[in-house]
Amino acid sequence: MMTIEVLCARFTTLDPEDLRGWVQAGHVRADAEGETLLFQEIDVERVRLILDLRDTLAVNEEALPLVLSLLDQVYALRRRLGEG
Repeated sequence: MMTIEVLCARFTTLDPEDLRGWVQAGHVRADAEGETLLFQEIDVERVRLILDLRDTLAVNEEALPLVLSLLDQVYALRRRLGEG
């Protein structure tokens, strides 16, 4: 599990307040241990995806929920197709 500080050290373009906002909006999951937010590896990869969308593909904050929802649907469909 990783803290916000470790994530920000790993991803230099990540702002802690942006990450807290993504957690509040439900874009990224975090486990709370007191006042500390902890992120599992799958959540770290979700942060990486959001940063790629924002920094590389220039997806703005308003469009982010829609893009993430569509990507989640694609990944779920791929999993279902792989099970068959």
